[in-house]
Amino acid sequence: MEMADEREEEAKQEVVLVARKGGFGLPTACPVCLPVYCHLRFANVDFKLEFDRANPDSDHIPYVEYGDHVTFNNEKGGVIECLNEDNVVKLDSQLSKDCFPDWASTKVMISTWLAEAVQYELWVSCDNTIADDIYFSDLPWPIGKILHWKQTQAVKQLHGITKLNAAEKEEEIYRKANIAYEALSMKLGSQVFFFEGRPTSVDSLFLGHAVFVLHVLPETSVLRSSLSKHANLLRFVQDCKIRLLEDSYSSATGPAFSSDASSSSIPRRKGSKQNAKTKPKEKRERTEEEKAFRRRAKYFIAAQVVSIVIYLSILGGMGDSGLEDGDEDGLAYEE
Repeated sequence: MEMADEREEEAKQEVVLVARKGGFGLPTACPVCLPVYCHLRFANVDFKLEFDRANPDSDHIPYVEYGDHVTFNNEKGGVIECLNEDNVVKLDSQLSKDCFPDWASTKVMISTWLAEAVQYELWVSCDNTIADDIYFSDLPWPIGKILHWKQTQAVKQLHGITKLNAAEKEEEIYRKANIAYEALSMKLGSQVFFFEGRPTSVDSLFLGHAVFVLHVLPETSVLRSSLSKHANLLRFVQDCKIRLLEDSYSSATGPAFSSDASSSSIPRRKGSKQNAKTKPKEKRERTEEEKAFRRRAKYFIAAQVVSIVIYLSILGGMGDSGLEDGDEDGLAYEE
């Protein structure tokens, strides 16, 4: 019996959430990873947070490792659904049958209308720097620009956005988001959680969405302005954020937070020699050959930058014309 308890305890400590890197004061700045992080925190699961910097455009992130199993975001309805089915997290298992229809429709509304609105603002209407900071900052500049353009075109194609209907599509996206916020505000009321006085996956999904909107999107964001109109939703976010996000993120050395996945296994050496005073090296005068080489290198880099800009402008023209003509041969990409 004691051995079984020990194995169960070890299994709990082996849960690892692999997400995109943190930023903007959040443990992970990815709008898809944040709900999974909140779900594990709501369930009081002892887990490590690691970052995958090698696959910035992959739809399998986030993923959770537990024991010999790995649950990816692009399978069986996403990570949260898989964790529920595998009984790793049991937040939804005790819901009463009476509230199940309302709970399911609320969950779908957050996963569709609000998720699509975030996707639109992040890739279409907002400044490129936010998405670049989250997804592509660790990549060379040309590759990041190409991947950003690819994702923007994919989001436009997903929503059926062209130059002719862009205004109508934007109005429709924000109209649905406003309806969702109003419904969520009415459902929450003065309660602490949305259903039966305890957290469920609905709370995880909305909290992940809301902290992204309030902390990552700019002040000019339409979503941010719409969400800020509902005081009880802001109260919910603030209360849960203090309890779940700020405490764990501030204690970065604790069990709930780990370093980058690519470097967490590398032992760190003690810095006793780093504080020792070293004699500064004398600067050596460059030779004429070295100066000429550096000049040629600068010219080469400048030429490469110009060629990449021209290439991206040509691709952008081709992409816009394809969308206007209703061509369905665009790039398929899902975040």
